[in-house]
Amino acid sequence: MTCRKETDLNGKKFSIETNRVARQADGACWVQLGDTIVMATVVGADEAVEGQDFFPLSVDYREKAFAAGKIPGGFFKREGKPSESEILSARLIDRGIRPLFAEDYKCEVQVMVSVLSADKENDPDVLGISAASTAILLSGLPWEGPIAGVRVARIEGKLVANPTHDDLTQSDIDLVIAATEDSILMVEGEAQEISEAEMVEALAFGQEIAAQLIQVQKAVAAEAAKPRRTFTPAPAPEGLESRIKDMLAPKLGEYLFEADKQSRRNNLKELYKTTIEALQADYPESEAIAGEIIHKIEKHLVRKMIVEKGRRLDGRGPQDIRQITCEVGVLPRVHGTSLFTRGQTQVLAAITLGTKVDEQKMDNLEGEYYKSYMLHYNFPPYSVGEIRPARGPGRREIGHGNLAERSLKPVMPNEGTFPYTVRVVAEVLESNGSSSMATVCSGSLALMDAGVPIKEAVAGIAMGLIKEGNTTVVLTDILGDEDHLGDMDFKVAGTKSGITGFQMDIKIKGMSAAIMAEALERARVARLHILGIMNQTLSASRPELSQYAPRIITVKVPTDCIGLIIGPGGKTIRELTERTGTTIDINDDGVVTIASVDAEACQKAASIIEGMVKGPEVGKTYKGTVKGIKEFGAFVEILPGREGLLHISQIDHKRIARVEDVLKMGDQVEVELLEIGDDGKLRLSRKSLLPK
Repeated sequence: MTCRKETDLNGKKFSIETNRVARQADGACWVQLGDTIVMATVVGADEAVEGQDFFPLSVDYREKAFAAGKIPGGFFKREGKPSESEILSARLIDRGIRPLFAEDYKCEVQVMVSVLSADKENDPDVLGISAASTAILLSGLPWEGPIAGVRVARIEGKLVANPTHDDLTQSDIDLVIAATEDSILMVEGEAQEISEAEMVEALAFGQEIAAQLIQVQKAVAAEAAKPRRTFTPAPAPEGLESRIKDMLAPKLGEYLFEADKQSRRNNLKELYKTTIEALQADYPESEAIAGEIIHKIEKHLVRKMIVEKGRRLDGRGPQDIRQITCEVGVLPRVHGTSLFTRGQTQVLAAITLGTKVDEQKMDNLEGEYYKSYMLHYNFPPYSVGEIRPARGPGRREIGHGNLAERSLKPVMPNEGTFPYTVRVVAEVLESNGSSSMATVCSGSLALMDAGVPIKEAVAGIAMGLIKEGNTTVVLTDILGDEDHLGDMDFKVAGTKSGITGFQMDIKIKGMSAAIMAEALERARVARLHILGIMNQTLSASRPELSQYAPRIITVKVPTDCIGLIIGPGGKTIRELTERTGTTIDINDDGVVTIASVDAEACQKAASIIEGMVKGPEVGKTYKGTVKGIKEFGAFVEILPGREGLLHISQIDHKRIARVEDVLKMGDQVEVELLEIGDDGKLRLSRKSLLPK
């Protein structure tokens, strides 16, 4: 029997329905807000693969084109690989639900979220979090949910939950959270330089709305959930854990707190290898279990050292930041570059300035639009001393790049003041913790090096957390291993004035508002410290663009002159670009964008276009091109698409027998416009410009 529960959200019905569709899945539901409908399904394997030492959870989020009444573009008229926006939405869902599965659970789980109807007002991505949570709750899998997804905006000082797309254009906050009734598990978003107190207020508001939506999930589960599956972790062989502790004791503490990442990893790898090999005789086929025990011991020792002695893996104290160096202009032919190094994390950022034709066309359920600013983040295997195939950006690279792009977006100039397409490429050359925040720092410096007039410099920092019992320690500038062994990864980016971007993942329940406020304040102090170092290298955008960057001029023409500039079949504008060596783009509103590395070429094209719009003027001198030769004279193009007759008698003061004796096809010739006839024909003279 169909089960449906609902609540009011911003004057619209938020509803969850199950037992209507996809009934052979372990759990399935529809979530609806307005006319946007998202379906989530979950299927969990009954048994884990023998010897498997990880939890194989996969989350897919797909937007069906039919949901918005569209047919996919391109040659293949069906949905292909996930778009970047779909991958980002899948990551939002994954990061919210993953921490609530039991640590020892190894059975494969697949969550699939599909957008079935899109009203172009209510964003389906946050609905996907609640839908996935409900489906898992209904499936009976051993999971400590439910959670709910909420987007928070602030419009004219008022916080709004799950705003429409139009609302978001007026908001100075775009924040997505995944939360239980009493704890926030995941946060991601951007803001217009808000304060830490405003951030905490927005999070508390989102938590309150999440609790309301969770009640709907619980009501559905009370009627339709399957019995909870029993789950008992496989016990370790008797005596194995104590044996491993004894074998690791002499060297583990020394190796764990080696400051250099590669030395630490290599020493630990060799220690673990010899330990497991020594156990084979007494504990055959227990390699996976032994590996888990080793990880548990390692995690305990690291956390204990931090909590009791305030000492971290590389010897720093909880609030210490690694050494930072900044360089700009490191690549001579690139429009703008910077090399940002923080400890063993290093990012090279490169800026390319392009024209309007370089904008990226985006096509999603809400419609088509163009991006004139983009950031691409690359994480090659050598950055962590590994070997793996290079097969394009993965989900992690897309997610980290998106966070860095959103963190810099609030300070980017608008198109009216800076009519360039800007591409930032971040190459992670070395990584040991928070390469995404290093990308923000490096990207900010590179933009200023390129002469992009950004509002302010932006820096980012990654915060961590160790919570043991009632003791909590907030860590500043965490290492990769501290992220792996800790309880929180909270990335915060911003200017000296406020927060611009953020992303948080929590691995524990019970994150209080006080801890959140402390982490944000520590992040603010760290951000100001980093900004101070960055400003010593470059404190403001360069006043001039690189000599290799294109120069852009904009000219506004009447809309009824657009056709004149383009010409029949684009002939006129093609000839103009070839003649001047520029790139020309015309908007429907009459804004003509002219670009070239040569500033004089831009001015030349602009002058020609302005002349075309004004039309030919009697008495004015033009440098024209001979387009045709007859017995009685030559036809000279003085403006694109406008030709006049240079009669043979007007070529020179002396008598000329043949036009070809003086002029040839394609010659450039200066002429004066003598007359515009009633029929619009132009009469030209060359001899009026020659000395008698």
